[in-house]
Amino acid sequence: MAKQPKTEYPPSAEYLKRAHIDSYEKYKKAYDRSIKDPEGFWGELADELDWYSKGWDKVFHWDKKECRFTWFKGGKLNVSYNCLDRHVKNGLKNTAALIFEADEPDQSRTYTYAQLLYEVQRFANVLKSKGVKRGDRVAVYLPMIPELAICLLACARIGAIHSVVFSGFSTDSLYNRVVDCGARVLVTSDGGFRGGRHIDIKGKVNEMLERETDVETVIVVKRTGTDIVMEEDRDVWWDDEMAKASPVCPCEEMDAEDTLFLLYTSGSTGKPKGVVHTQAGYLLGAMLTFRHAFDYRPGDIYWCTADIGWITGHSYILYGPLAEGATTLMFEGVPNYPDNGRMWEIVEKWKVDVFYTAPTAIRMMRKTGDEWILKHDLTSLKVLGSVGEPIDPDVWRWYYEVVGGGRCPISDTYWQTETGSHIILPLPGAYPQKPGSAMKPFFGIEPTLINEDGSPTKTGEQGRLVLKKPWPSCARTVWNDHQMYRQTYWEVYPGYYFTGDGARMDEDGDIWITGRVDDVISVAGHRIGAAEVEAALISHKSVAEAAVVPIPDEIKGEAIYTFVTLKQGFEESEELVKELITHVRKEVGPIATPKTIQVVDELPKTRSGKIVRRILRKIAGGGDGKDLDTSALVDPNVIGALVKGRK
Repeated sequence: MAKQPKTEYPPSAEYLKRAHIDSYEKYKKAYDRSIKDPEGFWGELADELDWYSKGWDKVFHWDKKECRFTWFKGGKLNVSYNCLDRHVKNGLKNTAALIFEADEPDQSRTYTYAQLLYEVQRFANVLKSKGVKRGDRVAVYLPMIPELAICLLACARIGAIHSVVFSGFSTDSLYNRVVDCGARVLVTSDGGFRGGRHIDIKGKVNEMLERETDVETVIVVKRTGTDIVMEEDRDVWWDDEMAKASPVCPCEEMDAEDTLFLLYTSGSTGKPKGVVHTQAGYLLGAMLTFRHAFDYRPGDIYWCTADIGWITGHSYILYGPLAEGATTLMFEGVPNYPDNGRMWEIVEKWKVDVFYTAPTAIRMMRKTGDEWILKHDLTSLKVLGSVGEPIDPDVWRWYYEVVGGGRCPISDTYWQTETGSHIILPLPGAYPQKPGSAMKPFFGIEPTLINEDGSPTKTGEQGRLVLKKPWPSCARTVWNDHQMYRQTYWEVYPGYYFTGDGARMDEDGDIWITGRVDDVISVAGHRIGAAEVEAALISHKSVAEAAVVPIPDEIKGEAIYTFVTLKQGFEESEELVKELITHVRKEVGPIATPKTIQVVDELPKTRSGKIVRRILRKIAGGGDGKDLDTSALVDPNVIGALVKGRK
């Protein structure tokens, strides 16, 4: 009889020496207080930030009718100071703050806290010389290079609002975001490198600026050295401006509720939605979740593989780690250049302690074979992380055993652009982990599951995940459209924040995310989570990745269409497809039987590793792919192959 896989993985005695919270009792005590006395709880934790003044009358105020709330309003601080100056003053000036690993393996740069502060102050003065003042928006369209981090911290220093646009987005996407936020200054580069290829960035900026915008100044980083068109009186070189700038720039004293940044959601249709995050609550949430999700200890080397163009990069490459005084690594390249061992080479080179990536990237690494991992020394790793989508148990166990050597807890974090920081996660030392479960809420988060009509779900049943009240890092509004914010997040189920995700809660109170509510497929009236079918497929020995979408069905209303990629050593055949169908029927049930299984070489993904299911839905439904926005994809060419291979 086959050995059944473990369902719980407790932290080791050795790991507990590292843990900030080393028992369930300690977690529960702190969590209960955060719910019963949020003002006292967060008021005390706010002392971990450096303030110019704590001028708030109330820690938390909530106007439920208007869907407006504040944390620490009246308190004065500066985010850049909290990420840099205070650490320099407190003995970390020669500690590495930022490690940059370039696309080419032999290129890297390290900035100490003192060096990073020096660069940030100079660029803050560059921005001021271009007329940027408190409250102005600065659009940022840069690849994953150190200047991106420097630019954001400089904006925070002078009270400017940054709006980062992912450098893989199209001209139209850039234009929509720049126009919506009214940016007068745009920071970009001549180009970028990705997987050994040159990426044209300034060309897209020039094309965008042929249309009417508020942009008056474009500051250009020289990254590739390629010839580009620079418009006189508008475009200036980063290096030229920095050479003229003073390295001393005092911090602007910001109110806790002033806007820190805008980050636009990446929907393919309609007006882009600029999510607004403010100063103190966001920073406190990012810092504390960084500390507890990864049990960060001074001296750790921490690597989040995301792009700063997304919220994961904002919170867990930049603001969370630097507020904590950590060493954070940013990577320009891709996992498979120059070969499939690149990620593990970096872990070995820098002796990385904490590694945080997406399930899609983990599945891709598993697909290439264990040998790429086993040839590198990964014994420095102490904590693994997962972010972006639910991780299925089979992949979780592979990550734990092969990458983590069976000794590293996995912090499988659930959160969103709008939440600002982790809201549900397993604290690695506090309790045993369950593969595939997001586990328990972070402090101040009060989740509940309800049915579509608002009634509570029963234990074990899938429902809609809502949260009972705001927390410090929660987004405050949508830029210039508070009504959209209210309708999207707080009025779907009045009195609750609606995550848009489905979940179930087991008998231990642990939460299992089942995916977006619109990723639930209704087959003959039975609601089936796409994530559940995907997990079943991935648990088969031949499958590396799977994506499941609904297609119309005359009889059942909706049917299940699946896209799968295969591991090395397996090839598509009728026998294999039949075997996969049988496997799903066995793992999930006959009602989840896929109508179609399409074997593909690649799935459409963003740079952050997310599978773009909206594209797969359109292709499975018969679309030709010509009207799809593919600007966020790593490789838009996959669309043609998907359409051609459609069953």
